Amino acid sequence: MKVVLAKTAGFCMGVRRAVDIALAEADRHEGAIYTYGPLIHNPQVLESLKQKGVAVLEEIPPAGTGGTVIIRAHGVPPQDMRALAQAGFAPIIDGTCPHVGRVQKIIAKAADGGQDVVIVGDRQHAEVRGLLGHARGRGQVVASAEEVAGLPQLQRPVLVAQTTQNEAVFAQVQAAMQARFRQVEVHATICAATHRRQEEARRLAGLVDAMVVVGGRNSGNTARLAQVAAASGKPSIWVETPDELDPARFSGLGTVGVTAGASTPNWLIEQVVAVLESL
Repeated sequence: MKVVLAKTAGFCMGVRRAVDIALAEADRHEGAIYTYGPLIHNPQVLESLKQKGVAVLEEIPPAGTGGTVIIRAHGVPPQDMRALAQAGFAPIIDGTCPHVGRVQKIIAKAADGGQDVVIVGDRQHAEVRGLLGHARGRGQVVASAEEVAGLPQLQRPVLVAQTTQNEAVFAQVQAAMQARFRQVEVHATICAATHRRQEEARRLAGLVDAMVVVGGRNSGNTARLAQVAAASGKPSIWVETPDELDPARFSGLGTVGVTAGASTPNWLIEQVVAVLESL
């Protein structure tokens, strides 16, 4: 069976930067090193960091804890940064993806100017929770165009997207917002890496018999890639590790396309490709 691997599969710039920061700190310091929340959404990478002494801090403890803490790639609300400092962590190293940081600044500027903010994304996702914190209480989250009707009356709304959001969904929400509100300030905040991956997945799906998407189950951008692959009408399989590949699902197929989320390490992608090529 022939396997075609997407060119942009795997780590994006923001994820690679965050992982490099964590690895460098693990090599540099002997004391306690934490990431506030999972650094990225890939359990295999997190286990690798754990083996190097980088632990995950799920909640901010009382004052006097100490140690180095790295802010995850998805970013955090401003109040969490202040609470980490008050708890005694030092240094606090910002591993927020620069693209996410840009959206945070757009939201903060809008809120400071008295504008309401609408974020297209997943309410439970770490990035969206962080973005809401920068909205100063003026933020709303919608996951679809249908939810626009349920929004309150907004003051000169600013529309942004979770950086890994599905582009088609954002376009639908934008149209619904512009139909309901007289004045909408739109910022295209889906990052270029997400755009390239989704476009490449669409093109690749048209050339193969089936698609395999590799990435963590809790990865938002991987979920969006899986949606794009499934929308092609071709059989689409989402796996986290090569152990999840069922040979029976590939019986009779001539060509399989492989893509991967922005938080999926290259070594894991290579393992999946190797197993597929052996079928």
